[in-house]
Amino acid sequence: MRSAAPGAGAGWLGQRERGSALLLRLVVWLARRLGRPATLPLLRLISLYFWLTAPAARRASRDFLGRALGRRATAREVRRHVHAFALTIHDRVYLLSGGHAGFGVAVDDPDGLGERLAGGQGCILVGAHLGSFEVLRTLAVGENAFRLKVLMREGHNPMLTRLLARLNPAVAATVMTWRGPEDALRLKEHLDGGHMIGMLGDRLVEGERGVAVDFLGAPAPFPAGPVQLAAALKAPLYLFLGLCEGDRRYRARFELLAERVELPRAGREAALRGYVARYAERLGAHARAHPFEWFNFYPFWPP
Repeated sequence: MRSAAPGAGAGWLGQRERGSALLLRLVVWLARRLGRPATLPLLRLISLYFWLTAPAARRASRDFLGRALGRRATAREVRRHVHAFALTIHDRVYLLSGGHAGFGVAVDDPDGLGERLAGGQGCILVGAHLGSFEVLRTLAVGENAFRLKVLMREGHNPMLTRLLARLNPAVAATVMTWRGPEDALRLKEHLDGGHMIGMLGDRLVEGERGVAVDFLGAPAPFPAGPVQLAAALKAPLYLFLGLCEGDRRYRARFELLAERVELPRAGREAALRGYVARYAERLGAHARAHPFEWFNFYPFWPP
């Protein structure tokens, strides 16, 4: 394992996965005007179009599926992968807009996060582009909602921010913009108030420190930020994934990664790599179990 160069793995920002923004807008428009039953058949045509016209995404899909499945992926499996992405975007509209009455979300909490939150203790949640992070947002609205703040970098993904505000202002209110260390006090107040602080931990942004650890058999860069934040705020660190189990059925999975993250001055780098490696190991296990829900359609492993 080794530290990644600053910005390593951040190419996804510059190349803007072809069609993902257009796909999001198109699926949202169709879902809101035609409804779910009428839109589902159209998704096959839409995903077929993007499969045909996005060779870079096809290559990234084939590379990932080959590692996750342990064999060369077929063209049909790559098509299935792209279609699963379209379906997840489609479900996202309903999960975010409050129209998820027909959706079932089961909760797996083997490490007692619910009891921790009920006792007024917060935590750091680190997710990934595996499944649907929006499942977490649905748990933060309603009568028995968890307290949640989703941390997003300032200026990152403004289209999603606007979409959230349009679909469901209550969900949009859970977003907290991260401008820098000056926001640490606000985060600490939320944690002390029993909030979950959620963020994604599988993509580097420009200029961010990365740590290269093993992921599905080869080194890949992951952000150091979630681990460093948990250490600075003395908060427990949990993995969160919202995995699809069939038509309108999701499972929210919470796993304790560290009760307390400690990065001592002596051996700091080794400790940091150890925590990131733990996250990558658990993420890899779930990615192997749910390979078609991996939605990073760019070269994830350095050449």
